[in-house]
Amino acid sequence: MDATNHFTGKAAVYSKSRPGYPDQLLTVLIEKYGWNDESVIADIGAGTGILTGQMLNKGLNVMAVEPNTDMRLLSEQAWGDYPNYKSVNGTAEQTTLVAGNVDHITVAQAFHWFNPELFRLECQRVLKPQRYVSLIWNSRVAERALVIENAEICQRYCPQFNGFSGGFEQSDEKISSFFRSGEYEVIEMANDLSFDRNSFIDRNLSASYAPNVQDKAFEPFVQELTALFEKYAVHGRELLMPNICKCYTGQV
Repeated sequence: MDATNHFTGKAAVYSKSRPGYPDQLLTVLIEKYGWNDESVIADIGAGTGILTGQMLNKGLNVMAVEPNTDMRLLSEQAWGDYPNYKSVNGTAEQTTLVAGNVDHITVAQAFHWFNPELFRLECQRVLKPQRYVSLIWNSRVAERALVIENAEICQRYCPQFNGFSGGFEQSDEKISSFFRSGEYEVIEMANDLSFDRNSFIDRNLSASYAPNVQDKAFEPFVQELTALFEKYAVHGRELLMPNICKCYTGQV
């Protein structure tokens, strides 16, 4: 299946259940890279606009590039009234953006879907000279028991599961090979995520590899996730998922 179609039919649950990013991370990026109300940020693989919206609310000009129609329409519904928002139907490798017009590129939870070599060339084309790309993930803390058991459930019922976010954000080699001379800076911030039962299940169902409601594996998948929630939730109401937000920034 074309990567652009992986989330078709999942946009609503994705938008509802996926977490945002620490406000402090945006504060750091704004200060470090001199973003202001004239800066043009290209959010590539913007999805339903989770990071896009956070940047818009900081007064930044955001071009949200997203190839999946379902995802892009939800972003437009959420942020279309913002004068500093532009929705773009494009891919990471062919954004359709004007050359040399972008001050910074962000990629939240999406880089593992891209062709890194072609994306690098596209970044070089659209960025102003000596500007930067930030690759951002919300990453589960892999060694925690809850995360291990969650992964085991996914392995049983999701044939395409090969690690959360494809395991990509854990690969220093793949990250370093993308940036010029293998040089980049890392910002890590705790971003533990709170779920009730429904939002925990929805978070799992929003994954590209998760079974759809018509699939035979759907019911047992949800049943095991429900049991996992009940095992770790405090008083059966709140589950705290250990999570770190990681941001890799460098030139290409």
